[in-house]
Amino acid sequence: MSDAQEPLFTFDGTPGDSGDGSGGGSGGDSGGSSGTTPWPFAAGVEAAVQAGAVHPSWAGPLAPVDGLLRSIAAELEARRTAGERILPAPGRVLRALSTPLDRVKVLIVGQDPYPTPGHAVGLSFAVDAHVRPLPRSLANIYRELAADVGVEPPAHGDLSAWADQGVLLLNRVLTVGAGASGSHRGLGWQKVTDAAVAALAARGGPLVSVLWGRDAQALAPALAGTAVITSAHPSPLSASRGFFGSRPFSRTNELLAEQGAAPVDWRLPPA
Repeated sequence: MSDAQEPLFTFDGTPGDSGDGSGGGSGGDSGGSSGTTPWPFAAGVEAAVQAGAVHPSWAGPLAPVDGLLRSIAAELEARRTAGERILPAPGRVLRALSTPLDRVKVLIVGQDPYPTPGHAVGLSFAVDAHVRPLPRSLANIYRELAADVGVEPPAHGDLSAWADQGVLLLNRVLTVGAGASGSHRGLGWQKVTDAAVAALAARGGPLVSVLWGRDAQALAPALAGTAVITSAHPSPLSASRGFFGSRPFSRTNELLAEQGAAPVDWRLPPA
């Protein structure tokens, strides 16, 4: 377990959330992959761009991990052939990177997708709009959102409205086996997402990175020279140890204003 404050338990009936999840919007079946839908990155980054799975602006930053993406796709296919159900659906694995690189102004880093079928759809911490109840980490994020900026959270967990404003909701690991939180941490996804983070750092501001918990905070050195907000993870087992009261939403907008950027409208529309 990488972080004692961020235990990787299954979602149902245990103390912590199963991952940092994914969010709503377009991109395919949210139930995961147990069939024959191809992995859009199986033939590399350019193939993923051509399939619409990644915005073209990410092609250059991801070029050094092109071979790794192919290897990951081959491993995912081998696991799927052996009967493993993989989340999220193939078309949503790289969904966070559908936001153009030059539009990203906030980075919120998660761990890996929720392993509950029907939840993971490609954006960290979020779930599809129909999912009830909300994961407890997301419920805690909403509690802090209301306390920090007075936004009344919706009943749903679709955070795509944030993504549409340039908030990159990026998990460090982009797939998971159904019911097996953290099961794909050894596939090499961290090198892929590290390449995306490095591209943001090299591009520079306006950029604010929000790193909740030690797993996300391991990226802090790569983000040196840019604005970074850190706190405890919103998991139920750690939220009371520094997440509640950390004011990440108002602080993000204050740091964006200092960089001459427009604030994020943290309000979410009803489902």
